[in-house]
Amino acid sequence: MDAATGVGVCVFLLISYMAFLIKRATAGSARKPPAASGGWPLIGHLHLLGGSGQPLYETLGTLADMYGPIFSIRIGVHPAVVVSSWELAKECFTTLDVTVSSRPKFTAAKILTYNYASFAFAPYGDFWRDMHKITVSELLSTRQAEMLRGIRDSEVKSSLRELQRAWAEKRGVSSGDLLVEMKQWFGEMNLNVILRMVAGKRYCVGSVDQEQARRVRGVLRDFFHLMGSLVIGDAIPFLGWLDLGGEVKEMKKTAVEIDNIVSEWLEEHKQLRRDSSEAKTEQDFMGALLSALDGVDLAGYDADTVIKATCSTLIAAATDTTTVTMIWTLSLLLNNRHALNKVQDELDEHVGKGRLVNESDINKLIYLQAVVKETMRLYAAAPLPGPREFTSECTLGGYRIQAGTRFILNIWKMQRDPRVWSDPLEFQPERFLTNHKGVDVKGQHFELLPFGGGRRSCPGMSFALQMTYLALATFLQAFEVTTLNNENVDMSATFGLTLIKTTPLEVLAKPRLPYQLFFTDETKENPTHSP
Repeated sequence: MDAATGVGVCVFLLISYMAFLIKRATAGSARKPPAASGGWPLIGHLHLLGGSGQPLYETLGTLADMYGPIFSIRIGVHPAVVVSSWELAKECFTTLDVTVSSRPKFTAAKILTYNYASFAFAPYGDFWRDMHKITVSELLSTRQAEMLRGIRDSEVKSSLRELQRAWAEKRGVSSGDLLVEMKQWFGEMNLNVILRMVAGKRYCVGSVDQEQARRVRGVLRDFFHLMGSLVIGDAIPFLGWLDLGGEVKEMKKTAVEIDNIVSEWLEEHKQLRRDSSEAKTEQDFMGALLSALDGVDLAGYDADTVIKATCSTLIAAATDTTTVTMIWTLSLLLNNRHALNKVQDELDEHVGKGRLVNESDINKLIYLQAVVKETMRLYAAAPLPGPREFTSECTLGGYRIQAGTRFILNIWKMQRDPRVWSDPLEFQPERFLTNHKGVDVKGQHFELLPFGGGRRSCPGMSFALQMTYLALATFLQAFEVTTLNNENVDMSATFGLTLIKTTPLEVLAKPRLPYQLFFTDETKENPTHSP
């Protein structure tokens, strides 16, 4: 080898070595998120996530205290990243929004939504975009919300009249207040509202349809409970044939029951179309879908399957999440009587006692809105929103995330961040009238995301807020309410897909408005009538 060749080889080796160092330095700058210790072969961190007796969101919150606002775990064979800060949430739902907008496949969604025919659990893509757009425009848009205002108003007032009648009947045989189980009362009211909006159905308490009503409520409750179940095959696919807890068997049974109910509703709508001489007679979402899906690419699904999957998911989700929020709000007010008094004083000031509150009054009820926001901060209906996954390799918070990694947002931890919220564990609605006055819950303020964030956030947030405000305002205007022996409400919770109050919410109620107002023809109400 001559001198020139030797120099050339040396230069080549030097350049190669420098390139290696640069590559290693670059890779180091995009390192993987810190991994939680304690993972076992095959099952990963499953034993930590389900066996501590602590709710999953609290377990993940404890791990965040140890490893920081982003860390990795393994759910069986699947890698996952847990995010617990508003800064990282903002990055996810702005810069990386498309990347984190898909859903992983899991057994419950496959069985209960006709192999992912419900857009809520479908992967991100054309089918999801088309169905999301149709659902929002035909059911959840501002225009539709205004058109359906009468349904919400009539169902809330009908439920109030039933309470007033029950109180009057009880008063005839004994003195004292009426004992009401509010989980059932709110649940039945919300179910009738969403059933009328989606399928044109209503089930009255004490009617000939009561058995059917019980059947529908039970199936929907099972649907939502099972949707939050993780079976062994979801974590360790080659063990998918095992059904150790019987969840898969229960899912299949529930899927058949739901299909029987929704198929009956769909056939009624089809028959109505055949019998009708008018081009469009349907006023509910199921009827609208029959027309809206004509000519839409449904990714290989038939239209009937998509309609049934979409409607059953919407009914179950809307009933459960809205009821949960109402229950937690009333529970917090009963444990903070000064706040309850302020809500009722506000109602008396802006509405009075000469008529029942209506939706047009809600904008004036600033303190009630603050109470609901504070409830959603402390007790978000979904403290861990539905599972997502990264569809491509990316960088989050300076860490490299591989495609296929599951994405878990710990809203419970994020919304109790002491860097953002003073006294974060305390119920303080006033914070939304002072330091956090401009913060809302609609996904634009990343420190408060009870409905999730980005394009995959809950499309029903406006409906949920409208129903929550109207139901609580009307109930608290119409009734004085307290607990048995003035005891504090038990705030223990059970977490599945949503955060459910473990024990019943039994309250003592008595009317605080004149008897006649409960039975006034709504079309003849005088909004200017003075109290």
